[in-house]
Amino acid sequence: MRAVFMALACLCACHELTAATRYPVNGLILSIDKPHRAFVASCSAVPGYMKAMVMPIAVRDPQSLDALKPSMFIDFTLVVEKDRSYAENVRVHEYQNLAQEPLLVRRLELLSGLDGKAPPPASLAIGAPVPDFTLTDQTGQRVSLSSLAGKVVGVTFIYTSCPLPDYCFRLSNNFGRLQKRFAARMGSDLVLLSISFDPVHDSPEVLAKYGSIWKADPNSWRFLTGTLAEVQAVCRRFGLNFWPDMGTLAHSMHTLVIDREGKLAANFEGNQFSAEQLGDFVETTLNHVR
Repeated sequence: MRAVFMALACLCACHELTAATRYPVNGLILSIDKPHRAFVASCSAVPGYMKAMVMPIAVRDPQSLDALKPSMFIDFTLVVEKDRSYAENVRVHEYQNLAQEPLLVRRLELLSGLDGKAPPPASLAIGAPVPDFTLTDQTGQRVSLSSLAGKVVGVTFIYTSCPLPDYCFRLSNNFGRLQKRFAARMGSDLVLLSISFDPVHDSPEVLAKYGSIWKADPNSWRFLTGTLAEVQAVCRRFGLNFWPDMGTLAHSMHTLVIDREGKLAANFEGNQFSAEQLGDFVETTLNHVR
């Protein structure tokens, strides 16, 4: 009998050493490391286990990395064993937003294809060179994307009278957080562009007043406007659409990161990412050496 109890105790001890704990995690992929069978992600906090952080995460099956690319949002299970951890059940997390404004935009997009007009061009693919454009900033100066060559450029789209706190205000707040986080690199390494898709009302003077709310330095965070045709051309290039709707503008939401070579590194749709995750992606892009 004693031998049986000792055997059971041994089995229990072995189970404690080998049992794995599993945690649901979501994150933003920053880079892929196929030689080491891993990816680096800016991960959300896991209550009771870890705070939000950037971390390298191994996978057991290297083929699971094939469908992953930087700037993707993913859900996965983090498996933690005694002497190792890894991700399993990695799934790309598609953007979904049940808020009324994006749903209205989706309906208007569908209806716009029925009016006989040519459909808008396909959104620019990740990794593709971003075509040059020129708009007017809050100081009245014309600014071309090509003039920012060699710098990382963040781009978002707003209108200053947007009434919803989770939309334009949040996107501008994200850029405000970037301005603080990368204060030493603003202008020299990183430039932010907030493009208004309401050029009728958002004149350079209005944008200057709006920029002052965020303490934006006009040399490194530019609020841009232009003719309606100019603004529409830029917005549609990145998949952003907007329509007048009962005194407001229904619009989709996009935040872009353009790398030093002028290529599109990310096109984040919606507002599901945190300012910290956006900052982690920008930092990875800033520090990337080819």
